[in-house]
Amino acid sequence: MAPPIHGDMTEPIQREVVEAFYRAYAARDAMAIAPFLDDNIVFTISGPVDVLPFCGVRTGKAAVLDLIERQMPEIFRVFSFVTENMLIDGDRASTLNRLSAWRNSDGRVISYRLAHFMRFRDGKVVENLSLIDSFDAVEQVIGHPLDVHDSRDAALDCDLVAV
Repeated sequence: MAPPIHGDMTEPIQREVVEAFYRAYAARDAMAIAPFLDDNIVFTISGPVDVLPFCGVRTGKAAVLDLIERQMPEIFRVFSFVTENMLIDGDRASTLNRLSAWRNSDGRVISYRLAHFMRFRDGKVVENLSLIDSFDAVEQVIGHPLDVHDSRDAALDCDLVAV
């Protein structure tokens, strides 16, 4: 079992609770998601805010519900959210997922993988870190491959760095 953070004595989260949260999350049903969110949740989506404005940190249940109900749907209409792998350890759950959506501006299908790392307390999500495959997502959103050059090419004179 994972050690508690900041001295919190937390109970292990039951798999059934995590699965119920993901059923609500996959359906994008804010009313069904709300009972699973702690009032003081910290919800982070790591990604390029300039291209994917729903990325960033949201604090509090109202901010997270606004993200799910309004901010994400302004850009994408999610039609599929599939959890491919799930690992639960103590009060933590990690998942590997695939999100598929239509982009509102032109109806293009966007599909990318993302991982969630969550901590639960009293059956509710208190922390979430979402790591998206932002390189893949950005290429799809902008509609073409990113031009990334090998940093060993001395003939290039640009500010891009390949990682």
